[in-house]
Amino acid sequence: MFVHLAERPELSFGLQAEYINGSRIYTTPEGNKYSSVTTVLGELSKAGIQKWRKSIGEEQANKITGKASRRGTRLHSICESYIKNEDGYLEGQLPDVLAMFQSIEPIFKRINNVHGVELGLYSDHLGLAGRTDLIAEFDGRLSVIDYKSSAKTKKYEYCYNYFAQCSAYAIMYEERTNIPIDQVVIIVAVDSDEPQLFIEKRDSWVHRIWEAKKMYRENH
Repeated sequence: MFVHLAERPELSFGLQAEYINGSRIYTTPEGNKYSSVTTVLGELSKAGIQKWRKSIGEEQANKITGKASRRGTRLHSICESYIKNEDGYLEGQLPDVLAMFQSIEPIFKRINNVHGVELGLYSDHLGLAGRTDLIAEFDGRLSVIDYKSSAKTKKYEYCYNYFAQCSAYAIMYEERTNIPIDQVVIIVAVDSDEPQLFIEKRDSWVHRIWEAKKMYRENH
């Protein structure tokens, strides 16, 4: 059983999300409209994704991305229920998703003292907002933790946006609560292979957030 700490009152606000010109925009309690950190960081990989889609064709690319999205959503649902100590979190799951979760389950044993699950966060400093998978202690150190799924083992450089995304959430959490988080953890369940675990320093990836913001402004 995972220990859940009392919800912090300063995080009890709601974030309203809407799509404007294909981009997710959050409205903060103060009425500020901030772009999703995921959307903004996507600018850094957009050219590579467009090149890949062109190389295999739109139809095939849509099939691959659709399958990956459905698998990722199912895995995420299991992980969320598991962290919340809910019963029946594996009921009705497809064999491939079940196997992927079972591959990363031992890593979850290193998690405890949960600060928040699916927390909506924002930063006036960054001018960004988003929703983080998990904030909890990992090996006894407070961390922003994200779980991903992949059809094959990911190269380290393909995960840069993951590290930057979680670093942004760490900044948002500190800004809202005055509790610093200097570690981000990415757990990747790989289809029919060993899982991957990445542990990074928050401050090593802040520059990538600002690079993405600059590119996003120029392109939009």
